[in-house]
Amino acid sequence: MFIRSYRPGDEVLLVDVWNRTLPQDGITLERFTQKVLLDPNFRPQGLWVAEHEGDLVGWILAVIEYRDTSTSQSASGAEEQGWITTFGIAPEYQKLGIAHQLLKHAEQYFLAHHRYQVIFSTYTPHYFLPGLDANRYPRAYDWLSKQGFTVLYSPVAMDKNLVEYSVPKDVHLQQQELERQGFVIGPLKSSQIWPLLLFLHQEFDRDWERAVRTALLGSLPLSQIWVIAREDHIVGFAMYGGYDDISERFGPFGVAKALRGNHLGKVLLYRTLEAMQRQGLHSAWFLWTGEEEPAGQLYLQAGFTVTRRFQVMVKTLVHEH
Repeated sequence: MFIRSYRPGDEVLLVDVWNRTLPQDGITLERFTQKVLLDPNFRPQGLWVAEHEGDLVGWILAVIEYRDTSTSQSASGAEEQGWITTFGIAPEYQKLGIAHQLLKHAEQYFLAHHRYQVIFSTYTPHYFLPGLDANRYPRAYDWLSKQGFTVLYSPVAMDKNLVEYSVPKDVHLQQQELERQGFVIGPLKSSQIWPLLLFLHQEFDRDWERAVRTALLGSLPLSQIWVIAREDHIVGFAMYGGYDDISERFGPFGVAKALRGNHLGKVLLYRTLEAMQRQGLHSAWFLWTGEEEPAGQLYLQAGFTVTRRFQVMVKTLVHEH
């Protein structure tokens, strides 16, 4: 067994072993290329593979954000964080200690770059899943736990069928009341792009601003971003079809902190779902929310159901000062 870092050409072999190892969460070569090879933070030294007699039989992907050379800080301020976004061992090679060896190489990569907090697997925007699905992969969960990883939090994925969907009467009434208060709800206009980016920058972390910028640069129609505005200010937004060109993928979605609890988010959610249905989409889904958080409760009230549960896990590496 030979452990080494990525070489050009490995991606085809890796996708093949990935799909044999994780058939329920399979990927394509195109998706791997977009999320890994074209990630600005990708370095071959962070993608470790296990090779046996010319066959690629396992992998682990370690990612760090490279620091801004002018400030010596990472772009997100997560100076001591690193992420493992995916790992796996071909079924016929499991229980041979290969995963342990791959993890040790990944940890040495983190330590060499002074990253001491390792998180599985919330690296944005290029995560494959927001965490480990312990229901689907109980052995992987047990293994990570034995390696010193603990659960940080547990987001859920949700889906909603839109075939019989219609906006409830109370939502129409709530929208009329909001309009009387000066709020305007509708698809994004070109004149609102800069106010939206300013709103995202002020109210949320940089990942949502980046997601919207990337989607619009990728020719996402303005009609697939709905906003709430008052005067010249955006105070809420919802997007769909902005990730991986998947039209039915809903999100992100949020309202200004100071205005939460005033039905803005509820009206925005229901109207955006209506727009999705009118476009001919049969469902809306997303990978990540807190089930007990206000947004999670709003989704459940709107008829979303939990489809998967994930565990975001963390490990602190021991280092010498």
